Amino acid sequence: MNARHNIVHLPTKPEMEEAKLSSRMLSKYADADRVQMSLRGSNGTAEDLVLPGPVLQLLLDILSEMAKGNAISLVPIHHELSTQEAANLLNVSRPHLVSLLEKNELPFRKVGAHRRVLAKDVLEYKEKIDSQRSQALDELTALSQSLGMGYES
Repeated sequence: MNARHNIVHLPTKPEMEEAKLSSRMLSKYADADRVQMSLRGSNGTAEDLVLPGPVLQLLLDILSEMAKGNAISLVPIHHELSTQEAANLLNVSRPHLVSLLEKNELPFRKVGAHRRVLAKDVLEYKEKIDSQRSQALDELTALSQSLGMGYES
């Protein structure tokens, strides 16, 4: 990964507006298997570009987040993360992440004295705990309803 990928860029107001307009325009094609686009540069050159459906969906996700003013960072799935980067992705402290690694909750490898975790493994773990959290909330809601505690779905 080159250094440019590590830069976090918060979109400016004009970029947010452009992202919003582009997102609206491209969303008409969200279900397409592929789309063909014409690109025109400021120097007047024009080229056609074909995007596969999954790439268009990723572009729509990026534009949607930019339109909300959120910074975006793309991380290849096989990219190794530092413990701090992995902790940030999970929204936990670095010491908590290290304890997860020590309990073998997440696979990792050591590079010298440093632990490295695959982005893929962190994302799978996040999906697992999010699913468990959602299931626990559903169970609590059902229990509250059965006890007549006034919660309604």
